[in-house]
Amino acid sequence: MNDDKKSDSLGTPSNIGYGSVFDQLKELQTFEPKPANLTLADGQVIQGYSFGAELNVSGEVVFNTGMVGYPESLTDPSYCGQILVLTYPLIGNYGVPSEDELDQYGLHKYFESDAIQVRALIVSDYSFDHSHHQAMLSLSQWLIKHNIPALYNIDTRMLTKKLRVNGSMLGKIEFNHLPKIELENPYDLNLVAHVSRKNVQEFGKKEDDDKQTKIIAIDCGIKNNIIRYLCSKGVYLKVVPWDYDFNGDDDKGQFHGLFISNGPGDPEMATKTVENVKKFMKNSPNIPLFGICLGNQILALASGAKTYKMKFGNRGMNQPVIDLRTSRCYITPQNHGFAVDEQTLSKDW
Repeated sequence: MNDDKKSDSLGTPSNIGYGSVFDQLKELQTFEPKPANLTLADGQVIQGYSFGAELNVSGEVVFNTGMVGYPESLTDPSYCGQILVLTYPLIGNYGVPSEDELDQYGLHKYFESDAIQVRALIVSDYSFDHSHHQAMLSLSQWLIKHNIPALYNIDTRMLTKKLRVNGSMLGKIEFNHLPKIELENPYDLNLVAHVSRKNVQEFGKKEDDDKQTKIIAIDCGIKNNIIRYLCSKGVYLKVVPWDYDFNGDDDKGQFHGLFISNGPGDPEMATKTVENVKKFMKNSPNIPLFGICLGNQILALASGAKTYKMKFGNRGMNQPVIDLRTSRCYITPQNHGFAVDEQTLSKDW
């Protein structure tokens, strides 16, 4: 390889390859790497180079093992408050699809919510040359547009191994020319209230007959694909904010189930959700309930059980889960940092 095709010691990207378009070439030619530091709670400082917004932020440093799907992961509300480390080394090579394209339900077609939810992004090697027929922006342009910091040239293998040994830990990204910040624990905040929609929304065509399944969904950070999937099965879905008291609705008797969604943060912070679910369990014992991720933890809290912070958490797109009834193993996507304390569950659970 010629010397002019190699990266220099500052982490300047290599010359782009064949098939590049003019705007990518222009972006690369004007690129000047700006150093920034990732500082962990144990005092370790790791230098990287920015390809996102120049902003000092703090959050919980976690990792995801997915090889693809960064537009979906970055917009997943369950990642709110977190600095996300992607373990796959090459990120950004297929750009970012359109933010304006909506699906038949009025949801963003290619994203899990209306915004980027992570505090910041950490990768090993950022691809400055993206190529995909649906790409409208580079990953760098998208992050800068939404004011999200991102660092590359970080040894993510070392960082991931550290997190696997010590557990998820707080961290912060700082630029030398900006004022210093302190570490902040995102779990001190009610992250569910931050990501939940503010108004009731209805999805799917509502039929008058009793044959159609109608479900109330509590939005604790619900992903768009959950709404899409349920509606694709003919379900009429009424999605309500995290603190909405659905127990007093006149049409409550028309619904066949209650769904409690995924979401970020400590489930004990969502006190209003827990109270409403507890009231629902008491007043409507014959209507099924289903909680996923944080929703499962809220369901447990409503039953009188307790939850706890996991040392590592389960985050990735390839988590194995065994169905104890059939011994069948499923490969599942997961993203949660809390779990239910089984010892506190009542005998009926």
